[in-house]
Amino acid sequence: MARLKTHDEALRQRLLHRAAATVFDRGTAALSLRQLATDAKTSTTAVYSLFGNKAGLLDSLYQEAVRLFVARLAAIRPTGDPAADVIHLGLAYREYAVANPHLYAILFADRSVHCPSDADRPREVTETYRPLVDAVRRGQRAGQFTSDSTPEVIALSVWGTAHGLVSLVLSGNEPPGLGVADCYERALRALVTGWRQGEEEAPRFTDVT
Repeated sequence: MARLKTHDEALRQRLLHRAAATVFDRGTAALSLRQLATDAKTSTTAVYSLFGNKAGLLDSLYQEAVRLFVARLAAIRPTGDPAADVIHLGLAYREYAVANPHLYAILFADRSVHCPSDADRPREVTETYRPLVDAVRRGQRAGQFTSDSTPEVIALSVWGTAHGLVSLVLSGNEPPGLGVADCYERALRALVTGWRQGEEEAPRFTDVT
């Protein structure tokens, strides 16, 4: 009779999500492999077998957050309207964050979970950033975005807007009586519209200081 495989992917995923919740609520210092095993109703042997040690668990946690985030953005397929694609990517960003707040915090807020080396950092940043940059670059080629700035700069402004608004939601800091959900897509659309203008067309404001 074949021996049952107990240290499988289902257990690995259960441990990762429980570990993410612990880190999100109490920080990396509170993450104990023994307590994690108890919470997941498994053995410490299983945890060590799957991750090696705490550092291996934290690294796997970060990589899982990256994997799911990249997969969510990859689900937004390029269309003939790159400007709309940028907005759809921004919406996917918010959907990922709301659906996976623990993993989102690990990916974009808690750098104590994983501190990539100088060699790894460019690859990881590029992997998460590329879909948005690619959409902006296609938009520039189609005449939808100004060519006065690089696609990376335009993409960063969209990313920053999305990150700021999402952070208000996840931190519980939305202003009383106001909801980010009511303005999120409009904010993205306004930003995209602003980047359609060349520098010579953009409105200028008088310095009143």
